[in-house]
Amino acid sequence: ASPVELETELFSVLQRACEIHRWTEGAFDPAAGALVSLWRHCRQAGRIPTAAEIHATLEHSGLRHVQFDESQSTVKFDVDGVELNLGAIGKGHAVDRAGETLLTGGVNDWLVHGGRSSVLAHGQHAGFDGWPVGLRNPLLPDKPFATLLLRNEALGTSGTAVQWFRHEGKRYGHILDPRTGWPVESMMSVSVIAPDAALADALSTAFFVLGVENARKCCDNFPMVGAIFFPPPKQGRNLEPIFHNVPADRCFFEED
Repeated sequence: ASPVELETELFSVLQRACEIHRWTEGAFDPAAGALVSLWRHCRQAGRIPTAAEIHATLEHSGLRHVQFDESQSTVKFDVDGVELNLGAIGKGHAVDRAGETLLTGGVNDWLVHGGRSSVLAHGQHAGFDGWPVGLRNPLLPDKPFATLLLRNEALGTSGTAVQWFRHEGKRYGHILDPRTGWPVESMMSVSVIAPDAALADALSTAFFVLGVENARKCCDNFPMVGAIFFPPPKQGRNLEPIFHNVPADRCFFEED
């Protein structure tokens, strides 16, 4: 395929996505669109993909098949069938741009959100040195679990409480491990606090895929990033979130 020239902003988003891909050892991959399409098609057909279908799709999935030319702002795929999917970073990027527009216009106290999964806050609110934002309970999505105080930063959340389907009695979430092609089963929800919404969104997806231990190691490479993990509760036990690099004075539980 021939190189395709991209608009400058889109090219920069892809470049940042590539950086996050490297930082997360491939757990975040914006070129895994073919896998997303495969699972969407199979879900609509009332089935799950076969191992052979996933194996074949992996052959043309991933950033390893994408070549970038910074001097020309072009991208090129080295195999047919590669699909870019910026769903895990695009919304956060849009929220960041909205925030920049407000600051440029002289507005200093604001909160911008792209649904419940992407939030960016700046300045003060109602006497607080920051903005209180609710964190949902992944078992009961309509009920809050805690409140976080965001101070000139973003909150990104990835989870399968809303987007999932059941096939032959088994539950399948929509978040795929781009390295294996299968839905991730080891996590219910991950929320990430980061300096900007694009990074928070991308890392929440990557940390969901990585699992608690590997995600915590990855998180240590980002001193300004904190994470809240919600692994599935063990049988008969309550939900037990794991906090990493989140100051205790920034989180208020509902029972407090």
